[in-house]
Amino acid sequence: MEKKVIRVAHSPDSDDAFMFYAINENKIDTKGYEFIDVLSDIETLNREALKGTYEVSAISIHAFPYVADKYALLSSGASMGDNYGPMVVAKEEISPEDLINKKIAVPGTLTSAFLSLSLYLGTNKFNYEVINFDEIISAVKEGKVDAGLIIHEGQLTYSDEGLKCIVDLGKWWYKKTEGLPLPLGGNVIRKDLGEKVIKDVSEILRESIKYSIEHREEAVEYALKFARGMDKEKADKFIGMYVNDLTIDYGERGRKAVKLFLEEAYKKGFIDKLPEIQFV
Repeated sequence: MEKKVIRVAHSPDSDDAFMFYAINENKIDTKGYEFIDVLSDIETLNREALKGTYEVSAISIHAFPYVADKYALLSSGASMGDNYGPMVVAKEEISPEDLINKKIAVPGTLTSAFLSLSLYLGTNKFNYEVINFDEIISAVKEGKVDAGLIIHEGQLTYSDEGLKCIVDLGKWWYKKTEGLPLPLGGNVIRKDLGEKVIKDVSEILRESIKYSIEHREEAVEYALKFARGMDKEKADKFIGMYVNDLTIDYGERGRKAVKLFLEEAYKKGFIDKLPEIQFV
């Protein structure tokens, strides 16, 4: 019997690689499915999800309202900033109040980082320039922009580049919501795959994440190939930030955070639709 192919699109990052280690290295039973990795930056994945390109994809929670007609949120695979998250960094100190007057590099307008910054500033019409996430720190250092909105491992390496943190949006959200994590990314699955495939794939992905957490040393070693120059200690710390119990399942806190994040954005007019949020 021919195997059913499931393309899993995700970022080329150590935390995503860690999540899918058990699948890619045949450490768990994949129930006769063949999983194929497709690697791309998160903003590209958001845009592809608008078209329904891949069976399973990592996307920004910000993008979910625009793809909810095609995709359901998997209950595992979330990236949540639990009192940490995307940061605005600059070469010199800038008062948070003055950020609105600065040119800020952002990693894409469908990213949750962009939506978080919009909520923080109270507007999504600020002066920004879209730059690849892995080029933002250089753009700030070279003075092409006044500040940069950084995601992924830049959150651990910006100070090594001589930059200063102006605001940590994960800390801001945690304080604002009295203890909720900031929902950044999630895994989605195409609804047209049908109930059985959705259930099977959801279980396999959850098992893969649990396997990596339970076999941390070997999974981190595998993920180092995607760590973009981070040493093992930093990569391990970064993975721990974004692959944890909330990744195995959103839980009550995670579900509440996603709902509130999108409701706040809808109230402000930053998203124009508010779908029913289903976790499968």
